[in-house]
Amino acid sequence: MKLLNKKAIVTGGTRGIGKAIVKELAENGCNVVFTYHSSEEIARKIEEEFSNENVKVIGFKADASSFSQAEEVVKFTLEKFGSIDILVNNAGITKDNLLLRMSEQDFDTVINANLKSVFNYTKAILKPFLNQKFGKIVNISSVVGIIGNPGQANYVASKAGVIGLTKSNAKELASRNINVNCIAPGFIETDMTDKLNEQQKQAILNNVPLKRLGKAEDIAKAVIFLSSSDSDYITGQVLTVDGGLVM
Repeated sequence: MKLLNKKAIVTGGTRGIGKAIVKELAENGCNVVFTYHSSEEIARKIEEEFSNENVKVIGFKADASSFSQAEEVVKFTLEKFGSIDILVNNAGITKDNLLLRMSEQDFDTVINANLKSVFNYTKAILKPFLNQKFGKIVNISSVVGIIGNPGQANYVASKAGVIGLTKSNAKELASRNINVNCIAPGFIETDMTDKLNEQQKQAILNNVPLKRLGKAEDIAKAVIFLSSSDSDYITGQVLTVDGGLVM
């Protein structure tokens, strides 16, 4: 129970990595407000599944690309829990295409959802974090933000931007005891990888030294580390959780 009685916000908490992060936080004693964009039914199921007599898990419908809605989520969390200790910026989407065929709208939509959302929630949470002189911010990027990937210019640009934003914010906020770090997942078993055929999966595994896809729980456990006191002397770092793909 590394995070007993802590309070967290997780953006994009209903599927894949986000859901695993919410679960791991709750199992470590942390109260959680998670955001979702579409399915209220799924959000309610997560609340029921992960809440117990000691931990509250609450969904809040919000568009991650909206700064005003980020402010509403922070205000709601403070009203429910009284304080906030942890922010996990996980919300993200893909709209893949070759640059030649990519529309301006698809580029802007992905940048707003994946990168501007990190700005939105980080800025919205600054006042309570600065006042209490403590906070843990964990941003979820991707290894493709480090190495690039054809057909994903918008997604790669957004995830590379998250890394840069992490480092700048870490330098700005370190003097107030606020840690800002980033996790760059590799190929993780999610809805997206489920759509790959065996040949595509094998092509991926050929480049992964551990010869397997990661699990959402692998990312969630890294979030716990960067959210706990175990990482108090770590800030501005990018932790690749990728089976050795990038080294």
